[in-house]
Amino acid sequence: MLEVSGITQIFGGVTALEDVSFSIKKGDITGVIGPNGAGKTTLFNIISGIYTQSSGHVLLNNVDVSGQPPEKLARLGMVRTFQNIELFGGMTVLENVMVGLHTKSSSGLLACSLRMPWSRSEELNIRTAALKWLEFTGISELAEVTAGNISFGKGRLLEIARALAVEPGIILMDEPAAGLNSRETLGLARLIQRIRDLGITVVLVEHDMDLVMDICDRLLVLNLGRKLAEGTPQEIQENREVIAAYLGDAD
Repeated sequence: MLEVSGITQIFGGVTALEDVSFSIKKGDITGVIGPNGAGKTTLFNIISGIYTQSSGHVLLNNVDVSGQPPEKLARLGMVRTFQNIELFGGMTVLENVMVGLHTKSSSGLLACSLRMPWSRSEELNIRTAALKWLEFTGISELAEVTAGNISFGKGRLLEIARALAVEPGIILMDEPAAGLNSRETLGLARLIQRIRDLGITVVLVEHDMDLVMDICDRLLVLNLGRKLAEGTPQEIQENREVIAAYLGDAD
C-alpha cells in the first residue's frame, strides 16, 4: 500500500536519512523503531508531506505522492497524528473531529455564512459522523467539553478520532503511547487493533517496546538515519545488530 524508495534527507550538511527503502502491506500494523536521533520522525514528516526529501520517492497505492502537501494526502487516504498533541484547544472535542471531516464538505464560505439549507444538512451529517468516531475511540461523553480542558490521554484519543474521521486507508501515528500510563497504553493497543480491523493500515513510530512487540505484524528499525533491519517482532528481537544499536556491542 505504501512504498518508500531511496529516501535521503539532508539538512544543511547533516544527513538525517540515507537511502531508506521499505514497503508497507495493506492491513498490517507496522512499527518504526530505533534509538533517539535515528530519523524516525523525519521519515514520518517526509511520508506525510511536511518535509520534501532531498532524494527518493514515496508511493501510495502505486502513485508517486512525493512532495504532495498533507491536505492532498488526506484526500488520497493518508493521515497522521503527532508526537506533540496538536488540537484546537478553544474548540469543543466534537468540533475538533468535525474539522477532520473537511474532505467531506462541499459547501463554500458564502453558503455557510448564509446558512443555506444544503449547508445546514451537510453540517448535520458531519456532526453525526464526528460523534461516531468519538464513540469509536471511547470519548463520546466529552463531546461538548472544550478540548483544552481534557486530560493528556484523552487528547491522544481525540487526535486519533479526528484523523479517523477522514476515513483513511492508512494512518501514521508518531509515538501515540508517549505520556500515557500503563492502563492508557493497554487501551491504546486495543484501539490500534480495532482500527486495523476496520481495514485501515497502521504505521507507528514508538519507543514502548512492549506495545510494538505485542501488536505489530512487522517492524522497521532505523539507526543513525539508515535502515538497520526489517522483519517480524521475533526476528527483530533476535537480531544482533538491533541489540547492539540499543544496548551497545557485546561479545
